[in-house]
Amino acid sequence: MPASPTAPRPNAVVALLALAGIVVSLMQTLVIPIVPELPKLLDAPASDAAWAVTATLLAAAVATPVVGRLGDMVGKRRMLLLSLVLLIAGSAVCGLSDTLVPMVVGRALQGLSAAVIPLGISIMRDELPAERLAGATALMSASLGVGGALGLPAAALIADNLDWHMLFWLSGVLGAVALVLVLALVPESAVRTGGRFDVPGGIGMAAGLVCLLLAVSKGADWGWTGGTTLGLFAAAVVILLVWGRWELRSPQPLVDLRTTARRQVLFTNLASIAIGFSMFAMSLVLPQLLQLPEATGYGLGRSLLTAGLVMAPSGLVMMAFAPVSAKVSKAKGPKVTLMTGALIVAAGYGLNIVLMAELWQLVLASCVISAGIGFTYGAMPALIMGAVPASETAAANSLNTLMRSIGTSLASALAGVVLAQMTISLGGFALPSENAFKVVMGIGAGAALLAFLLASFIPRHRPGAGSAARPAPAAGTGAKAASVH
Repeated sequence: MPASPTAPRPNAVVALLALAGIVVSLMQTLVIPIVPELPKLLDAPASDAAWAVTATLLAAAVATPVVGRLGDMVGKRRMLLLSLVLLIAGSAVCGLSDTLVPMVVGRALQGLSAAVIPLGISIMRDELPAERLAGATALMSASLGVGGALGLPAAALIADNLDWHMLFWLSGVLGAVALVLVLALVPESAVRTGGRFDVPGGIGMAAGLVCLLLAVSKGADWGWTGGTTLGLFAAAVVILLVWGRWELRSPQPLVDLRTTARRQVLFTNLASIAIGFSMFAMSLVLPQLLQLPEATGYGLGRSLLTAGLVMAPSGLVMMAFAPVSAKVSKAKGPKVTLMTGALIVAAGYGLNIVLMAELWQLVLASCVISAGIGFTYGAMPALIMGAVPASETAAANSLNTLMRSIGTSLASALAGVVLAQMTISLGGFALPSENAFKVVMGIGAGAALLAFLLASFIPRHRPGAGSAARPAPAAGTGAKAASVH
């Protein structure tokens, strides 16, 4: 790996790491416009074509904690660069694909890049001046939502006017730009643990997560009470229990469960699941409401491009509220920021339940919800980094990102059940009813209130307490921090 820059420039580091985060989140959104067309494009049954989405979810879930731990061990910048290389490779494979197998392989490779955001947050902790850290990490954390919101209209525009393969070539080009800029301007952190990677722990966590998320994401297709679904849930429980026992006994675990069990880390991660659930509920409901025919009496009959443009301001709002989140955290503590954001999200869903008849109403509701998400996403890294040693930052942030992903997967599954069960008939087709959308919004509000309740158990912020402060600068660029386990 080429040598890293020796003099970090804070503005450049923040901008480029946020760009890398936006590129990775764009990758997840770009495929949405062509999902209904994938069976025809890939000449495959719809149930098989869905693996182009599922493969990304599973790969991201496995890669995030593993790559985060490797970042702590061998270098965060090095693993961030590897993640971007995998994104580029996956984009190229998808861009050359016309059949199912290479498409699934390419999407899995893209999913392996998901650790870029927690790695970026961890690099910021190691390299930025203390006064810049809160705002920078809030912006980096919000990049997950920003890329998703901005990617939808761009993807719809490309899918409507160009060959669908261009979606993946765009992803590859953006990944290459981010790779070159990170190589040139982002330094490698000297804070490392070294040691030996916990291979059994990595395999155990991967197997448990794959069983869990596969059951959640495919349960609707296979039947929630079917043998395959229930067998996967049972396997996930058994594997993760055995994995947890191994991790507690391992001298160098993949995930330090004792650190994870600390009240501040535990309740932040539990709140993250609820917030991830709440955020994704909006992404499922609003585009469908916008595109359903006006004949339903509640659909707005708009195109996918219009739906994307309606969602785009929410990404900009999320980015705009990242520095506000940082200021509140500095003044009142990140616990207050997280609780405030959760209440704003719940209020946004309440607003959406009563205002869903006009385009501007959906824009307003999505912006309120996104403002709350901006608050919560800015607070989570601060809470995690305030409770873990500097040598475990990447692994801890990666686990927190995984918790959000589990929340979004649960939201997708539960919302899918509600929208499939509460339907009306129009022209011989079953469509989700207006009440179904309101129920999903109500569940989204409930998840946000649950996050508020969970966040209330986080210990009070004490200025200067814990390990939130930046680690002491290393003596030299090749120095390594002592292992903290």
